[in-house]
Amino acid sequence: MAIRVSVQTAAFSMDAEHARLMQGGHAAGGVGAFLGVVRGGAGLRALTLEHYPGMTESMIGRIAADAQARFGLLGCTVIHRVGRLVVGEPIVLVLCLAAHRAAALDATAFVMDWLKTRAPFWKREEFEDGRTAWVDAREADDVAAARWARDGRPG
Repeated sequence: MAIRVSVQTAAFSMDAEHARLMQGGHAAGGVGAFLGVVRGGAGLRALTLEHYPGMTESMIGRIAADAQARFGLLGCTVIHRVGRLVVGEPIVLVLCLAAHRAAALDATAFVMDWLKTRAPFWKREEFEDGRTAWVDAREADDVAAARWARDGRPG
């Protein structure tokens, strides 16, 4: 299985990443896809993401490898942007290639849930009035990730 992980400041093309994932004539029946964008509201202007280089890519690679083992993936692409991103800009792309639709979609949800709770990113919000605030972990993200726990333990 081909796993592609990239943490980058540059924009990405969902179409180009899909084409790259599909190379090689896989016996795939489905691609699960998630494209996350910086959400607005409450005067939010931008989001700045910081990460721990090396550690972040390693953790994302482990998440993708776990998804492959759990769902029998034929391929997986995870691209996460860092730096300053304005409302509406793409921030994350997850593509999971599998023999069947259900596995592709479940794997995509699994990867996103684990990215939100396990990947070492720090987010700072910037508002129209000049305020900034670090984003705290959200209980809803922990609850979503907990559904993938095995024997009461994550992973």
